[in-house]
Amino acid sequence: MKKFNIRKVLDGLTAASSSSSSSSATAQPGTPRENDVVQETLQSEHFQLCKTVRHGFPYQPSSMAFDPVQKILAVGTQTGALRLFGRAGVECYCQHESGAAVIQLQFLINEGALVSALADDSIHLWNLRQKIPAILHSLKFSRERITYCHLPFQSKWLYIGSERGNIHIVNVESFTLSGYVIMWNKAIELSTKTHPGPVVHISDNPMDEGKLLIGFECGVVVLWDLKSKKADYRYNYDEAIHSVAWHHEGKQFVCSHSDGSLTTWNIRAPAKPAQIITPHGKQPKDGKKPEPCKPILKVEYKTTRAGDPFMVLSGGLSYDTVGRRACLTVMHGKSTTVLEMDYPIVDFLTLCETPYPNDFQEPYAVVVLLEKDLVVIDLGQIGYPIFESPYPLSIHESPVTCCEYFADCPSELIPALYSVGSRQKRQGYSKKEWPISGGNWGQGTQTYPEIIITGHADGSIKFWDASALMLQVLYKLKTAKVFERARGKEEKPSTDIVDEDPFAIQTLFWCPESRMLCVAGVSAHVIIYRFSKQEVTTEVVQLLEVRLQCEFSEVDSPDPGGEQTPTLPTPAAPSSPQEAEPPNQLTAGVNSSEGARDNIPCLQVRSSPLKQSPGYQVELVVQLVWVSGEPPQQITSLAVNSSLGLVVFGNSNGLAVVDYVQKTLLLNLGTSELYSPSDPCQRQPRSPRKPRQPSGGFCDSNDGSNNSEDRCKSPTSGSTSPCNSDDERKQNFIEKAKMSRKISSSGEQKLDLDGKDNAFTRSRSSSVTSIDRESREAISSFYFCESFPRKSDSLASPCLLVGTTQGSVMMVALGLQPGGDQKPQQTLSFASCGTLVQLKGGILTMALLDAAGTLLPPSCEAWYDPNASDEEKEKVRRRRPATPPSSQEGQDSQFAVLCSEKQAKVVAMTSQTIIYKHNITETSFVLRADVVQMAGTYCIACFCANGHIMSLSLPSLRPLLDINYLPLTDMRIARTFCFSNLGQALYLTSPTEIQRITYSQETCDNLQEMLSELFTPVETPEAPNRGFFKGLFGGGAQSLDREDLFGETTAGKASRSLAQHIPGPGSMEGMKGAASGVVGDLARARVALDERGQKLGELEERTAAMMASAESFSKHAHNMMVKYKDKKWYQL
Repeated sequence: MKKFNIRKVLDGLTAASSSSSSSSATAQPGTPRENDVVQETLQSEHFQLCKTVRHGFPYQPSSMAFDPVQKILAVGTQTGALRLFGRAGVECYCQHESGAAVIQLQFLINEGALVSALADDSIHLWNLRQKIPAILHSLKFSRERITYCHLPFQSKWLYIGSERGNIHIVNVESFTLSGYVIMWNKAIELSTKTHPGPVVHISDNPMDEGKLLIGFECGVVVLWDLKSKKADYRYNYDEAIHSVAWHHEGKQFVCSHSDGSLTTWNIRAPAKPAQIITPHGKQPKDGKKPEPCKPILKVEYKTTRAGDPFMVLSGGLSYDTVGRRACLTVMHGKSTTVLEMDYPIVDFLTLCETPYPNDFQEPYAVVVLLEKDLVVIDLGQIGYPIFESPYPLSIHESPVTCCEYFADCPSELIPALYSVGSRQKRQGYSKKEWPISGGNWGQGTQTYPEIIITGHADGSIKFWDASALMLQVLYKLKTAKVFERARGKEEKPSTDIVDEDPFAIQTLFWCPESRMLCVAGVSAHVIIYRFSKQEVTTEVVQLLEVRLQCEFSEVDSPDPGGEQTPTLPTPAAPSSPQEAEPPNQLTAGVNSSEGARDNIPCLQVRSSPLKQSPGYQVELVVQLVWVSGEPPQQITSLAVNSSLGLVVFGNSNGLAVVDYVQKTLLLNLGTSELYSPSDPCQRQPRSPRKPRQPSGGFCDSNDGSNNSEDRCKSPTSGSTSPCNSDDERKQNFIEKAKMSRKISSSGEQKLDLDGKDNAFTRSRSSSVTSIDRESREAISSFYFCESFPRKSDSLASPCLLVGTTQGSVMMVALGLQPGGDQKPQQTLSFASCGTLVQLKGGILTMALLDAAGTLLPPSCEAWYDPNASDEEKEKVRRRRPATPPSSQEGQDSQFAVLCSEKQAKVVAMTSQTIIYKHNITETSFVLRADVVQMAGTYCIACFCANGHIMSLSLPSLRPLLDINYLPLTDMRIARTFCFSNLGQALYLTSPTEIQRITYSQETCDNLQEMLSELFTPVETPEAPNRGFFKGLFGGGAQSLDREDLFGETTAGKASRSLAQHIPGPGSMEGMKGAASGVVGDLARARVALDERGQKLGELEERTAAMMASAESFSKHAHNMMVKYKDKKWYQL
């Protein structure tokens, strides 16, 4: 019987609907139908969405634990997240469903399990023996608030202290409560009239498991005898307790208090402390009590065989150290070392050689968890240096403002970036290996290079190696170095357009092949970088200032019948002030209290020589200037064409094209000037006055009125009315610039065009002002390509596709006029060819496909070192051969893929007709869209504000994936979400963490192999030798049969209303419940496989337990035989 496959049925339905929906767009004769265009191979089976890994520092950490045998570190957060770290590249993320803060973590040492206690009074048992940890059991307390937990080494009984002062005991194997309870009123003295407060500490005596030390907040410490169920000793101090630590011999313990003091107690002398010290208190000369200090929040007492013990504590500073950073104090012998931290301390742990509490601890490092960092201090070296962290915990060193993801990039890029980035590393780290070294790497087969680029608020840019589900910083670039820095707030320039972070990265463009990098900052500046392996000193930073403006002044329209022949910008044109002065000098501007600011940039480029290390070196700085008292608008889009040496950028005023080789401005256009005068899609002014019809010779890409009407219909109706955006809410969301400001005028700019038929002169209508157009159209997307700007063209030529926030896609033809072999002698001409097509919503991405459906990337040159010799440059420098596709009669050889916030369209070139159209969303809007490679072909990947991640085939725009994944809850997600090739994507899930996801079925299938393993089989170290005399006279550690004491037989059952047991999704019950709710054979098969694997794991554990039991029985039987071997029957 043939198996029914619902996915193939859905594919057929979506293909049919796609065909019917595009029928209106393909109604013209001669237009290819869907089955005539490209044979597509992508199916919905190629797609599945799942999270892969999370990188970065745990956001808002709250607790920490360490397994000294497995060498795994666990960090809990205030949002209920768990992050587990092992060796470099071994990371894991899991989440508690409740989202409550993790108040404490306890490893079952070397058992592959972890207990977490949450602020909602629940405890959970995590299984770490699987690559994706899962909760096996949960216990939810209903009448007690959990304040402290303690799990003794190699014990299955967990002590839980409560806010009421009681202590409950939980069996971690079954997660059931014991009937044994230590009540607060039995622990304290009967004569005490006040409640002792919450339990703040629980620990057993290292030498006697039957003695439990209980610390109450009020300052009372009780040594409880578990067998006799009574208090042996009570220790009273008049200051609140924060923590307690044992000496390994079990004869002394140390308490830290709220007045900054440490008290040391002998267990048999409860009357008064053996010692009281205030580490940071000023000792008065008259012998009085030292001045109180801030509370010592935690203290640890660790011993060594060869020397003095270590006492490590956090807090306790004097109150007169106002504004001083948080400190960790290390007391070793007579020396006291205070280590300042960059952020407040959340928790710290001392790492020791042995897991046994009754042996010399031999501490070797201290892990300090800070609010925004993780520091590991080497206790074995003089000066206590820190270890160099192998984890990518510095993502948030400065807030991330933008993010780009490049999968399957050129293989030589990562070694090149690593070689220049390795010179930036700090010195002075510990020479020892990183001590958190547990786990194993995954065995994934996907080895393609992946690079993530993050832009930050301080103007820095970081390149990260993201290959094989790992993350490692490669190189850091500081863009702020090219500007002068204000030394104080009083020196802050008055030309700033942002209150804070004037160097913050707004957007960036990176060409992996040519290694050109172009960044745009919030202060309306653009910096172009080249990659070089040689160090150079730039005497003067090259600067270009641009007046990008959009005022429409009264200008007489030229005679419509006359033919205009514009020329390149004249030196006196105010739109290119750099022509009047050398490009490396600032243009003289006006900035006084009487006159408005004019020709003033927002930032001052440094005038002193700039030493540029190997890596990215500044080629040119472009700054938009103030115009007649109005600030420049922030840059919204950016693109680079390395083969032509061009960078184009745009904002709400228009666009500018700069030749970064010749350091000149080639084009400066207002957005409205991109429209052809006869273009029906041109935005008309909203003035009640009837506008004058502009005239001129714009290159018209429309041969017939039918095509014009078809391309420029209103998105909401079938009429040919002017096309306006239908989503004002999203328009305001994107356009943060002040659209109602009136921008001053620049003089008319004339351009030399390649041919008489393209010649045009701009004319401006007096009624088109920024007041009339309260919602100004901004440039939102660029795409360099080689295509057919006109229907009559038979050969492809360089073009620039321009997309706007109101859904227009225009083409600008680039005319290349070579003046010789040298690139600097080339000149370019530009011709706007009007609107190609109109979409609903702002344009997000554009791309070009060939006749076979393969992406045609923008032309780019191969990388060469700009500081190398001329001979080497000529050897390496080679442009891609210009082989533009020729247009065959009756057949389109290219397809333009256009995606906006609302819909996607595919336009056939050269006929310039819409052959496919798909409405992506009606009620929401797309935040990010990218044309990506997937399974050897291409598709569009989209992320919507309603949380849906979608994929559309190319060129037919069939829906392949639509999953409700992540509702937009934070602008950070919208700003950083990005797709890449081969089914990869990422976003900033918190200010400090990057979440990577995949929408590839192949990656999801291989994810288990690719993920790292947390648990590795390691033998537990041998217990310390008791020695002959200790064994003879009973001076060693005393064991306790907790099973006999806390079991149901002796202790009875606990109250059912006290806590509720909840089977976790990692248990068999949870697996069956999850399986019943999953739709599809594949999901059920996976659940069955997991269940089978768990059964096999349980079988293996039971077999091992049976073997151990058999071995134990054999040993006991042998002992019995030896004991009674030589005795007579009457001696038995």
